[in-house]
Amino acid sequence: VQLQASGGGLVQAGGSLRLSCLDSERAFSAYAMGWFRQAPGREREFVAAISTSGGRWYYADSVKGRFTISRDNAKNTVNLEMNSLKPEDTAVYYCAAGWTLHQHESAYNYWGQGTLVTVSS
Repeated sequence: VQLQASGGGLVQAGGSLRLSCLDSERAFSAYAMGWFRQAPGREREFVAAISTSGGRWYYADSVKGRFTISRDNAKNTVNLEMNSLKPEDTAVYYCAAGWTLHQHESAYNYWGQGTLVTVSS
């Protein structure tokens, strides 16, 4: 699994961004996928996760109703649609792949390089 996250950038509060994570290898559909983020000076935290089929998902309370995770197994891609962004969403966002759908980062074996999201007030 080789994960490449993209789509980060600078956006004003209330705006939207769409992050994508591409798995350049073929086993993508076998993995649960997660998004995590790390803000400056803070520990990495869970954002959202989706099952192998896309039929189950989890969200952190802080993003429920604003973020949507989805996946396209035909394109080896997982996306994170982020709406109503807040300055506190500013962080480096990481995608990750694991064998188990879980909210804890220890469940994920493979990590992308991260993409920076900055939300200005």
